[in-house]
Amino acid sequence: MTTSDQRPGRLAVGVVGAGRVGSALGRALDLAGHTVVAASGVSDASRERVRERLPGVPLLPVPEVVAAADLVLFTVPDDALPDLVEGLVGTDVTVRGKLLVHTSGRYGTGVLEAATRVGGLPLALHPVMTFTGRPDDVDRLAGISFGVTAPEPLRPVAEALVVEMGGEPVWIPEDRRTLYHAALAGGANHLVTLVVESMDLLGRAGVENPSRMLGPLLGAALDNALRLGVRGLTGPVARGDAGTVAGHVEELGRVSPEARGAYVALARLTADRALAAGLLKPDDASRLLAALAERGSEGKQP
Repeated sequence: MTTSDQRPGRLAVGVVGAGRVGSALGRALDLAGHTVVAASGVSDASRERVRERLPGVPLLPVPEVVAAADLVLFTVPDDALPDLVEGLVGTDVTVRGKLLVHTSGRYGTGVLEAATRVGGLPLALHPVMTFTGRPDDVDRLAGISFGVTAPEPLRPVAEALVVEMGGEPVWIPEDRRTLYHAALAGGANHLVTLVVESMDLLGRAGVENPSRMLGPLLGAALDNALRLGVRGLTGPVARGDAGTVAGHVEELGRVSPEARGAYVALARLTADRALAAGLLKPDDASRLLAALAERGSEGKQP
């Protein structure tokens, strides 16, 4: 399966679930010298991506994709993965000796246990990137991290595959996968929600081009956070401006109760972190948290 320098040999690749992620990774493996021999896709969008990114690759039922491949790439939704693996093992398709790779952030190799028991070689390779289905998805793989979980004998193979796709392997213990994924989803997904909410509120405040106003500010804030951690924090919570924060909460309660709830929760977390880091004086933190406790309870039913 591997050459003397631990790089995978040229493999026949099957893509099960050729959506945004599967088609991009399949294309990356193809560019690395492997051969995508078959793919499965249910939606019209998935089938179109196969035609665009993997031209000439036949669309086949899942068992036939697995039968044709040395490396099977499972890129299906998290909730569908356990049943898919169990169902596959119940068919006549042989998985012994095949590399079985899933891209779920939530799971390690345990989700592939049913296939491992009958000789499958399990790998969890999760690309830490958002995929939109656009042509630049493949280019975005360059230099990104992959959260990798694999049995010790397969670690060199997992590492080589990630490097071939342009990524950097980061090893995640099996029992830490859910925490790892929660951190990524909370950061990336909630960031989008926060930005969209801010743009909406600015629009209500009369700003004609909210994205143009927010772009430089948010870019600087993200850079500060990544470089400096909590010491990159600025704003009224970090300064202990309880009156300003109380005014924010009151106005948000008038305009958007949902936004108020999110603001209060994040302001409390921000205050806790700022206090622990020594950025916020204890007296200022007490006044701030008292104001948030008052405002945060408004509108609740007894």
